[in-house]
Amino acid sequence: MSVPSLAHRQRDAVASTLSARWHVWQRRIAPYAFISPFYVLFAIFGLFPLVFSLWLSFHNWNPVGGLGTMEWAGLDNYVYLATDPWFWKALGNTLVLLVISGLPQHLVAIPLAFALNAGLVRMRDFFTAAYFMPYITSAVAVALIFSTIYGTQYGILNTVIRYLASTRLLGWAFEALDVRLPINWLGSSAYIKPAIAILVMWRWFGWNTVLYLTGLQTIPRELYEAAMVDGATTGQQFRWITLPLLRPIMLFAVTLTIIGNMQLFDEPLILVGTGGGTSQAGLTSALYLYRTGFEWLYMGSAAAMSWALVLVIGVLTLINFRLFGRESLQRREG
Repeated sequence: MSVPSLAHRQRDAVASTLSARWHVWQRRIAPYAFISPFYVLFAIFGLFPLVFSLWLSFHNWNPVGGLGTMEWAGLDNYVYLATDPWFWKALGNTLVLLVISGLPQHLVAIPLAFALNAGLVRMRDFFTAAYFMPYITSAVAVALIFSTIYGTQYGILNTVIRYLASTRLLGWAFEALDVRLPINWLGSSAYIKPAIAILVMWRWFGWNTVLYLTGLQTIPRELYEAAMVDGATTGQQFRWITLPLLRPIMLFAVTLTIIGNMQLFDEPLILVGTGGGTSQAGLTSALYLYRTGFEWLYMGSAAAMSWALVLVIGVLTLINFRLFGRESLQRREG
């Protein structure tokens, strides 16, 4: 048996060292290297804008002058927001739209999803796809179509309302409410919010229906079969089985509705413009933030407004969690 030469032993040692380093690279470094593009992109396009907007909210800055024109303002931007009547009006409009457009979405979507899941509606797949279509349709296209529907003289909605008002069955209701026809949906401050709410509700109720339908399919069928054996009606099954077990999905869906409505921008922009229409009735927080930052170039105030909206969304989400999430978590822990 021959004795390995010194060069041969050194070559084996180097190969062993390289193999060990390659093993360390594969086990400890390679996984982080492979996922690092996501974190790099997130840091550039996600984390940096958040941190910069927070930093900007404590400064006065006109972007036309460059970064060198930033001036430290402390809490002045937040104090200004607290005394700005337009900010509170925009926030009030947004909260009203959240209630009158968000609540009907779920009141319609839950029974509809229950009917689809229970097989009470034929052609279930067709109707599920049809309800989902408004969600994937361009918001700009939808808003343009609705602006035609809301036409004062020749709009479809006013035509239908005039016909209903001329009938004996519903004519007395229009007289009792003193509704003046035709309704100026997008020019009257009293009707701008309902006009925007109808559009938002129409666009998002299908999305919520699909969410609830997905949640219903996770409820064991045996519960419904046992309830039917016990003689429970469809309404009793909905009240005592569907609603309690659907609470986690309600928490998720309502949270998405809160976030979406607090960021409401496209629909009011196209229907009534950036000014919010007559008496700023359609001026939402997102529209006012856009005007403050990109029309009036008060970037510091706009950044402070964005963080104020984050705080409002957090409070509303916490309230939603207290309503729908607490009992669900307790049941799951139990």
